[in-house]
Order: sequence, then structure tokens, then C-alpha cells
Amino acid sequence: MQLTGFHHLTAVTADAARNHSFYTQTLGLRLVKKTVNQDDTSAYHLFYADGDASPGTDITFFDWPAPRERRGARSVVSTGLRVGGEASLAWWQTRLGTLGVKHAPITRRDGRAVLDLEDPEGQRLSLVADDTPVIPHRWKKSPVRAEHQITGLGPIAMSVPALAPTERVLTQLMNMKRVRDYAWPQDGVDREAHVFQMGADGPQAELHVLVEPGAAPARPGAGGVHHVAFRTPDRVQHDAWAARLAEAGAHAHGPIDRFYFRSLYFREPGGVLFEIATDGPGFGADEPMDALGEKLALPPFLEPQRAEIERGLKPLVTR
Repeated sequence: MQLTGFHHLTAVTADAARNHSFYTQTLGLRLVKKTVNQDDTSAYHLFYADGDASPGTDITFFDWPAPRERRGARSVVSTGLRVGGEASLAWWQTRLGTLGVKHAPITRRDGRAVLDLEDPEGQRLSLVADDTPVIPHRWKKSPVRAEHQITGLGPIAMSVPALAPTERVLTQLMNMKRVRDYAWPQDGVDREAHVFQMGADGPQAELHVLVEPGAAPARPGAGGVHHVAFRTPDRVQHDAWAARLAEAGAHAHGPIDRFYFRSLYFREPGGVLFEIATDGPGFGADEPMDALGEKLALPPFLEPQRAEIERGLKPLVTR
């Protein structure tokens, strides 16, 4: 039983309109679902992905009126977004500079060329040159040229105070393999980093764990990550994961039917919230694929509350 990579990553924004502009117009991703947080229907849940809304390409946001995240340990500290190669990174460096986006010079980390940047709220992102063969699903309306469009998530890096408890969960419970270690340069200091691989090749299936024993824990907020989700193909596998987590005493929440996928949640010992999610049914379950994200979509169990939900939402005036 193997996880096949990242399914999505969910973060927090306090400015949905500016968030929408950055991820669609600056990064060129497609808004594939405009819906609400199913546990807090006063908040939008926005999903950005590739042209076909493929699992493993989604970065999503809860729209909450929160102060900025205070950075620290026990959190996700970098979200990788894969691009085709080093030529694409050079193109992106020029684009980001032209648009005034905060970014660092192209450098190498763990043997790969990377370009670190931040969104307007300080969300830490990294464009990663990836030569792993993929079938890209381009978005024809993207302002980014097809050959330079983002192809998916990975790697994702998180910070924990101690490696051993987290490593036991990753390897013994989640069946990942620790494949290498390296030094992650940060603020002039090299941090100890460890790479855990899921059941696929390349950065799309790599979780990087930084160890920071003296760091204060992060305070959640805008510009921070809420949780990271891992892929499993179908309901049969998902049920098997639910049974495995229960047997291990992982105190998982779920399975929960999110309509677009099924979810299981649990917190690993370092403090990061994990989710295991199914690939399907997918975002085409309630909208035509060529019209994804154009209207407020609600799963069937929330549809009777549509009028009330719409009254409680601020209009998403995109810019």
C-alpha cells in the first residue's frame, strides 16, 4: 500500500481577491473550484491547479480574516511548484522581476535548480526545475506560456523539532522511504534536511523534513499552510488507510466525503496536519470541465443551504 505523491496543499489567505489575482494571473494557474470550507461555510475554499484539475497540482486556500503567520517550526515551510527545467526557471526569474514579485536568485538545493519566491501575504513558494517525465495538462487561457506553466506540486518541506517521532510515522505508518539527507541553507545557516519518498519518482513524491530543535512553533495565519494532503487512488485504498491509521492509534478524523474526494486527517508528531485524499471523483463531478471555477460550486449536501451561504460570503471581486 503506497501513497502516490501529493494530492493538494491547503493554505490560508486573508485577501481572496488578491490571492486569486496572484495565483491565476501571476503564476498562471487555473481556478478549478470556487467553493466553501465545508466545516466553515462563511469562508471560501479556492482551488488552483493545472488545466485539467489533475490531482497533485492543487494549491488551495481558505479565506479567513487572520493575521499573518508567525513563522516557526511544526509547520510547512516551503511549497514546491514544478516547472519543466532550468530554462523555465530563467524565464520565471525575468517574469517575477518584471512583475515586482519578491524572489531570491536561482540557486541549487538538494541537487536541483530552484527559484524561491513569496506571494503577497508571504506564502513561501519555490519553483523547482523538474526533468521527471510528466504529461503536462496546460491551461489554454493561462497568461504563462505553455512550455513554462507549473506542472504540479513538490517537493514540500516541513519543519519539526525532532526527527525520530516524525520519521517513525512517515516510514512505519505511511510507508515512505528515507532516501537521502542534505543541508538546507536558511538565513545563512545550514539546516539538517531529510528526504522521504513516496511511491512515485521525482519531487512530486518527496517530503523534505527539516529538523529545528530550538525553533519556536509557528503561529497559524495568513501566508501559512493549513495542511498537506497525500494521494491514494480510490476508495478501496482509502478504506485500507483508514483501517491502518485506526490500528496504529493515529486518532484520524474521517473518512469524510468531501464530494470531490474523500479525506482522512491526522496530525503527525511534529505538529503538521496531514490528510490522505482520493484522486476522485474530481472537480468535474458537478461542473463542465471547460467551466470549472466560474461559479460558486457547492456539494449536494450543502446545496439546500445555498441562499444562506451566499448571503454570508463577501463577493469574490477578482482583479
